[in-house]
Amino acid sequence: MSALATAVYRGRKRVAAPDPGDRGLAYGHGLFETVLVHAHQAVWWPAHWSRLARGAAALGIGMPQREWLEAELGPLLSSAPDNAVLKLILTRGAGGRGYAADPAIEPTLVLSVHAEPPRSNGPLALRWCETRMAIQPALAGLKHLNRLEQVLARAEWRDPAIQEGLMLDTEGRVACATAANVFARIGERWLTPPVDRRGVAGVARAWVLANTPDAAEAELSPADVESAEALFLCNAVRGILPVGCLGARSWAPHPALEDLRRRLGRDEPAFAPGR
Repeated sequence: MSALATAVYRGRKRVAAPDPGDRGLAYGHGLFETVLVHAHQAVWWPAHWSRLARGAAALGIGMPQREWLEAELGPLLSSAPDNAVLKLILTRGAGGRGYAADPAIEPTLVLSVHAEPPRSNGPLALRWCETRMAIQPALAGLKHLNRLEQVLARAEWRDPAIQEGLMLDTEGRVACATAANVFARIGERWLTPPVDRRGVAGVARAWVLANTPDAAEAELSPADVESAEALFLCNAVRGILPVGCLGARSWAPHPALEDLRRRLGRDEPAFAPGR
C-alpha cells in the first residue's frame, strides 16, 4: 500500500528521494520505527525516540535533533487520518561503495504516513515457522533494517486464516513472531523471551514488562509455549493481540489477558478494546 505522505531528508535538507548509494539501501545500515498515530499524535513517541537513539549509537548513525524532527513531523501528523501509521527510517547516509562509512556523510531520514492496518476481529491463529533467527548479540534488540529472516519466515504461508508465525532461534528457543513479540502465561506469570541475543526490544513489550508485576523475561521452548495457559502477541501498532490457536493447540479467552488489555486501553486510549 502506498504512503499517504512522505518526506525525505539528507541531514536537515529536504530532498526528492534517497540517494541510490545510500548505505541503508546497499547494506541495511539503518534503523526504523513504526509508530501508531491516533488523533494526530504519535503514540508512545518517547519510547520510540529512546529506542531509535539506542540503535543509532550502536550503529554509528547521527541522530536528528529531537525538536527539529518533531517540528517536521507536525504537518505530516496534522494531515494524517485520525488513525494511521508513521514509519521513520534513519540510515547512515550515502557514501559510495565499500563497507567503511565516510565520517563526513550525513544521515538520511525518511518519514512516511500510511493507513492503519485492519484491526483484528478475534484471537489470532498462528503457525510455527521453519526459518530460524540468528543469534547476534551486537544487533539484538535493535530495530535495524536487516529483516530478511522475518521476510523469509512470513513467505512460508499464504493461508489467510493464519495471521502470524512464531520463530525459533538457531538454538531452538522461541524468539518472537515475525512482526511482534510474544508472551506466554506460565505459572501465573507472563513470560517473554529476552532480547539480548536476538529479536527486537519492542515498545509494546516494554510497556507490558514495566506495567505488569507478573511479567518477566525467560527463555522459552516450543513445549513451554504450547503448554502455556494463554498466549498473546504485541507490537506498537496493534497493541496486545490474544492468540486463539497455534497449530492444533487452542486457547480459550483468559481473564488475566482480558484484564491486561483493559489496562493498556486505560493507559493509552489508542488501544482501547472496541476502538
